[in-house]
Amino acid sequence: MCLEIELSNNTKSEAASSNHSRIEGFRHLSVNERRAKVSEACGLSTNSQSLLQGQGALPMNVADGMIENVIGTFELPIGVATNFLINDRDYLIPMVVEEPSVVAAASYMARIARSCGGFKTSSCQPIMRGQIQILGLKDPFAARLALLQSRDDIIALANKRDDILIGLGGGCKDIDVHIFESTASGPMVVLHLLVDVRDAMGANTVNTMAEAVAPLLETITGGTVRLRILSNLADLRLARASVTLTPASLATDAFSGERIIAGIVEACSLAIIDPYRAATHNKGIMNGIDPIVIATGNDWRAIEAGAHAYASRAGSYTTLTRWEQDNNGDLRGTIELPMALGLVGGATKTHPAAQASLEILKVQSAQELAEVTVAVGLAQNLGALRALSTEGIQRGHMALHARNIAIMAGAVGKEVQVVAIELSNANDVRLENAQAALKRLRENQ
Repeated sequence: MCLEIELSNNTKSEAASSNHSRIEGFRHLSVNERRAKVSEACGLSTNSQSLLQGQGALPMNVADGMIENVIGTFELPIGVATNFLINDRDYLIPMVVEEPSVVAAASYMARIARSCGGFKTSSCQPIMRGQIQILGLKDPFAARLALLQSRDDIIALANKRDDILIGLGGGCKDIDVHIFESTASGPMVVLHLLVDVRDAMGANTVNTMAEAVAPLLETITGGTVRLRILSNLADLRLARASVTLTPASLATDAFSGERIIAGIVEACSLAIIDPYRAATHNKGIMNGIDPIVIATGNDWRAIEAGAHAYASRAGSYTTLTRWEQDNNGDLRGTIELPMALGLVGGATKTHPAAQASLEILKVQSAQELAEVTVAVGLAQNLGALRALSTEGIQRGHMALHARNIAIMAGAVGKEVQVVAIELSNANDVRLENAQAALKRLRENQ
């Protein structure tokens, strides 16, 4: 059960009118120049531009209202991945992440994909599950049928809790009933509310509905309700992306495109059968997904939980992507996973930087945001597999990590880049080398 949703071509084209993701030489610009380029491409408001200047985007009074026991705020870098063409529309991708090479890899893979038509995506309707656990039943199968016979009453009661959602076309659409005959606590019946949450992540709405119908379920079954809560395994709210790449687009001076495609397919084959490899394979996917989830103020813990549970749905942990070679010799990559993202509620509305990130993305719905996010995850996975199947992961990663080592050694301003280049050229990125390079640099000034 996975109802599909499509964004109208008119909506996509209108949103895309001022946003072009192909910015030549973006990484060679200064921070101020990059910000200006993004602001121009996205038509960012003056307020959003000021929030991105690194002077504290989250006011202390707002932070104090978001969580308990606030003592301050914590900042991470926000970068922009370029070159993304998704469903024939350009996107600039805001990414909040501390790990070097993530933004660069996503941008580079998006540039390669762009030359082959970019990414294509699809998604389900935004259906979330709310679980109500019923205990103390000696007749769980009879209880299940009684609940199904009362389907309309249960749905009607749930929908009394959110008139706004109902007005937007959402609300509880159906129920599903699961039986667990033998558990440590005896037989259980678990009723699922299937709720269309529209542009919300949905936790508050679904939890409220689950609590509202609990007394009715006790009356229907004669059992006792315990848990009443949303499930983060959003298997009815899937987002998918695909990409097709020619051998010529992947070829380098050192490796043919055919050799790279073979290596990527071989690496994926191991991840499919080996959970030790799959865990790292999927972590690389989440390197692309989590930074967008964080940047837009969404719940990355829920996304991680749902992704890894979905990777285990067949009984063993496996990869969330598949890489294959088609009959034309092209590389084809696909990804599918739960993606419960929202544009309304929570930090997406309270955190000013999250609002600025959404202004950069220019997405029109939570489903569009989900599709963009999984496309970036697919690009990130491609970057990792391409590196692993050729020169190895460390070469590119350590070259970018050299900037962090330079800062650790005490480099400031323009010194950081000079020291990082020396470390990268020597292919020996260590703190003692950075300290020695910095000392030489300062002695020669």
